[in-house]
Amino acid sequence: MSARVFVPADAAAVSVGADEVAAAFESAGAQVVRTGSRGMLWMEPLVELDTGAGRIGYANTTPEDVAGVLSGAAPGIGVVDEHPWLASQRRVTFRRVGVVDPASIGDYEAHGGWAGLRRALSLSPAEVVQEVTDSGLRGRGGAGFPAGRKWQTVLATESEQKFVACNLDEGDSGTFADRMVVEGDPFTLVEGMTIAAHAVGASEGYVYVRSEYPHAVAALGRAVDTACTHGYLGRDILGSGLDFDLHVRVGAGAYICGEESSMLESLEGRRGEVRARPPIPAVRGLWGRPTAVNNVLTLCAVPMILADGGAAYASLGTGRSRGTQVFQLAGNVRHGGIVELPFGVSLRELVEEYGGGTLSGRPVRAVQVGGPLGAYLPASGLDVPMDYEALAGSGAMLGHGGVVVFDDTVDLARMARFAMEFCSLESCGKCTPCRIGSVRGVETIDRIIAARDGQGDVPADLALLDDLCTTMTQGSLCAMGGLTPMPVRSALRHFPEDFEARR
Repeated sequence: MSARVFVPADAAAVSVGADEVAAAFESAGAQVVRTGSRGMLWMEPLVELDTGAGRIGYANTTPEDVAGVLSGAAPGIGVVDEHPWLASQRRVTFRRVGVVDPASIGDYEAHGGWAGLRRALSLSPAEVVQEVTDSGLRGRGGAGFPAGRKWQTVLATESEQKFVACNLDEGDSGTFADRMVVEGDPFTLVEGMTIAAHAVGASEGYVYVRSEYPHAVAALGRAVDTACTHGYLGRDILGSGLDFDLHVRVGAGAYICGEESSMLESLEGRRGEVRARPPIPAVRGLWGRPTAVNNVLTLCAVPMILADGGAAYASLGTGRSRGTQVFQLAGNVRHGGIVELPFGVSLRELVEEYGGGTLSGRPVRAVQVGGPLGAYLPASGLDVPMDYEALAGSGAMLGHGGVVVFDDTVDLARMARFAMEFCSLESCGKCTPCRIGSVRGVETIDRIIAARDGQGDVPADLALLDDLCTTMTQGSLCAMGGLTPMPVRSALRHFPEDFEARR
């Protein structure tokens, strides 16, 4: 019998040669299964050889290593499931990613797939909503709004048609969990959206995928077609009477479409612009109908919640932050990748223990949490628990769970400028505080940096920058302009020396 080898087809692994490694194993006569990534990105391509003792891992594999892997001569990392970095995590959303063949619906079911949907279909919509409410699940896209409350609003709003919409327009720098779960376990998203459809009374669903994710688009499209063929989508799903069709739509590359109302505008064929509220999408969303809009990670937690019960999920986490969060370690970090743990783990533990400190070996100076609009926290502030309320109390936000590490060579004045420039480039342009304020912010920080180095009046421009931040925070229509001041003000608060005149 030929050897069975698991090679990730995740975009990150492919970018460092996984396709060539897979081809080399096939040429050597091995049976190759393409999977998602385990999330140990510093080891990619991470190949796993199926043995009687478990799946043995081989890090940073090249085509030249294939013979050694198959003969047992190549050095391995042991059974991957037992690796301390992975074994110490509590994987719920990512429990199947890197384990199953994402193209195999049979593999998905053999690893617990569809159990949540089957149980959900045995319950009334209101009972499903109650399970999600009891779980304490909050939106993983960044806002942290209770998912059960949103679903209850859609369920209670009368309409002849309702929709479920999934936001896979993952545009935050340093975030990649949405992409990885869809590339490695797309049926979980299909199942989660189908449960949501039953819960709120929707007959149609849309997944809005960013155009930069071709691998995710292909994996999801294949999963939707397969689910339809096997009766998990379409008419009378599993004989329950539920009709639900799911469509994949590819965006045009606008960051603003990560905001739910802009995404709905784009899905309707218009330019992605923020809608004024009220009404909220749960009442008047896609084509004016009630729409449950959720992030990928939110919907991918739902099958496990229904399979195991809301109370089991709520037993994880802390305070009002229940369940697990998928943290994404990136930037100047030795061990970048996916870490899924219950809420409450400290930022220091993530950066130093899981991340292994900086890749450069220099001291950590700053960590940005929550994407490009998140706050910069200093090395002295890393003991903050990673949950919604604790981070808010520290002047930061959880966002989508991105954690970007910087060493002591970073210039925080220039990073503050990046935040304003990012906003100026990605703003939809609908409201003045965001459209104009961000441009003025770039100009002001440019003057501060020039003055810092000996030309200009730093105090006057710092006062103007503070006024701009206040205007953007209080006057912007959405979080694009409203949150851009967060990284700027955190840089000013924790790293004032980077803005001061240098003598």
